[in-house]
Formats: sequence, structure tokens, C-alpha cells
Amino acid sequence: MTSLAQRADRDTHFEVEQFYYEEAALLDDGRYTDWLDLLADDLDYWVPTRTNRLRRQQTLAVAARGEAAFFDETKESLAWRIRRFDSGMAWAEDPPSRTRHLVSNVMVRHHDPAENPEFTADDLQVRSAFLVYRNRLEREENVFAGSRTDVLRRGEDGSLRVARRTVLLDQNVLLAKNISTFF
Repeated sequence: MTSLAQRADRDTHFEVEQFYYEEAALLDDGRYTDWLDLLADDLDYWVPTRTNRLRRQQTLAVAARGEAAFFDETKESLAWRIRRFDSGMAWAEDPPSRTRHLVSNVMVRHHDPAENPEFTADDLQVRSAFLVYRNRLEREENVFAGSRTDVLRRGEDGSLRVARRTVLLDQNVLLAKNISTFF
């Protein structure tokens, strides 16, 4: 997130935090179809892999676009995955996981169109930290920690929508048996 972009005012910051808390509640309650309503139609949802690198090679630690990713999704592909959950054919989520999404360290700035002309100054560039606890069956437990960089834009109804989400997990090796969790 560039430091040149204008920081959002207190009311906008509060609105974004409330948006994230609502999103977390929807995910924790398994209300994935309702969660989809918080996503823009042109959503880009990307979770790149990362590797351990020497300090001088840190720029290579996170996979670039087109390289390996845990998720490289659109709203349509996420909707397909959610329909699969609901079909009973997603054995990795039957019985379903129990999750708890915690979101913190929210920083909200207005997007700088000079940085990316695809977005306007009305779009918000948001960085946040998250911790997702996942429990499944009797003994499967996973903790995912990381950061998210989002572009939020207003829909025609004035409500916020996630247009871009890049998730950077702190782990480079996931110990979970599957990764059917949304961040």
C-alpha cells in the first residue's frame, strides 16, 4: 500500500471495519452465498504461494502472477466451489469445518489512480491482518495467519464490495489436509 494515497476519514474507516466484521461473521456461519454478495462481479481473489529465501532474495519469496498459487479465483469460480459445498459432493467439507475469522490492523486509504488507472480515487485500498482458526471432526485443527490487501469499491446501491483481494499467508507450507477455507 503506497503511503502517498490519502488516508480515509474516520467514518469510512469505521464502515470498512464493520464490513470486514460482517464478512467474517458470514464466513464463520457458513453463509457462503451471502458472502458472495460482498464480492464485485469482476473479483480477482489471489493467494500466491511463498518460499523461504535469504534476506537478499526476499523479492522472490512470493510467487508472481502466473506462478503457483493456493487460490487464483474469480467470483464465478468461487460461486462454483460454494455450489459444490452445498451439493454434498465436497467430502473435505462434510461434515463442515468450524471457523473463526479474526481481522485486525485495518488500514484504509483512497486509491491513487496514478498507481493503477483501473481504479478511481473513490475506490479504497485496504490492508488488514487476519487469523483464521479452523476445526474439523474431533482433532483436525488449523491456524492460518497472514495479511490481505483489498481494493473495495462501492456498488450501485452504495455498499462496499471486494473487487480485488490478495492474501499473503505467513506459512509457506500448509499443514492442513485441505484448503477449503476462504480468507
